[in-house]
Amino acid sequence: MFKKLLPLAIALLFVGCDQASKSESTATDSASTALSTAATQNFKALPKNAPMLTNEATTAAKVELGKMLFFDPRLSASQLISCNTCHNLALGGADLQETSIGHGWQKGPRNAPTALNSAFHIAQFWDGRSPDLIDQAKGPVQAGVEMNNTPAVVEETLRSMPGYITAFQKAFGNDGQVVTFDNMAVAIATFESTLSTPSPFDAYLKGDHEALDQTAKDGLKLFMDKGCASCHNGVGIGGGMYAKFGTVKAPSDTVRPIGDLGRSKVTNDKDDDYVFRVPTLRNIAITGPYFHSGKVHSLSEAVEIMADVQLDTKLQPAETKAIVAFLGSLTGTLPKITYPVLPAATEITPQPMTK
Repeated sequence: MFKKLLPLAIALLFVGCDQASKSESTATDSASTALSTAATQNFKALPKNAPMLTNEATTAAKVELGKMLFFDPRLSASQLISCNTCHNLALGGADLQETSIGHGWQKGPRNAPTALNSAFHIAQFWDGRSPDLIDQAKGPVQAGVEMNNTPAVVEETLRSMPGYITAFQKAFGNDGQVVTFDNMAVAIATFESTLSTPSPFDAYLKGDHEALDQTAKDGLKLFMDKGCASCHNGVGIGGGMYAKFGTVKAPSDTVRPIGDLGRSKVTNDKDDDYVFRVPTLRNIAITGPYFHSGKVHSLSEAVEIMADVQLDTKLQPAETKAIVAFLGSLTGTLPKITYPVLPAATEITPQPMTK
């Protein structure tokens, strides 16, 4: 009798295992779908084209001119510092320094944010004092601690080189004097607006669920569940709003220097003390050190500080590891930039400022 029932028992066992396997697979698929749905509600994949600059058409000539200007140190008074010096496109659009070194070896007050994907920000600079990339491009050129130049000298320099006159005319036409400080800023901004970096996370948002490994998916879930996505969201995974650094408790004075009041210096509103534009987390794994002070060199430490002072949460080591793995999936394909050959100086080109 037992021998007759044994095959049936074995068959039923396989049926039970198969049903359990199907049930487990269904649960896994359901969890995967729920995670993907939540992700697409919080974040947006990079679009094919960056937002249009106000009243400015993006043309190949403007992009090429902007690239030349971005790499040209002659926009600075010393003729040593270019946009790329502090926003090095080979280093994720940043410079690896706590705060950048500018004219006369002066150290700037804040860490240089990445130039990559900057067209998607609500405003420019840590304190949002520039509304767009065009206005932003004018600031460092004139800042005494950065490039220490003036619009008049910049124009004199560019107009002294026939190669630049031709390039400006290709970009802006031949109607009057087009080699201007304002057009310089437009060209640089146009070039910067092309610097987007599609990442594995963008592929995930577009439906490729294998683009992230399981640890990164666990980190993505934690990132949303813990509340990180309340500020770091949208296409930039940040960059779209302002927030106080130290919402729950103040970070250390080293991490958040007490003398840098952030956005309140722009708005003259004390409620904006220590408020900054939320930084993009795209390419965050390669653009340290972190925070506007640049005092934290470990991404894991930065994640734990943010959980503590913004969310009143103490992460477990495994949680930190998973969130950092997710942040690693935001490292994108860097733009392939051919280093430009810049126009040659002439006898009337202003000389470098030596002091």
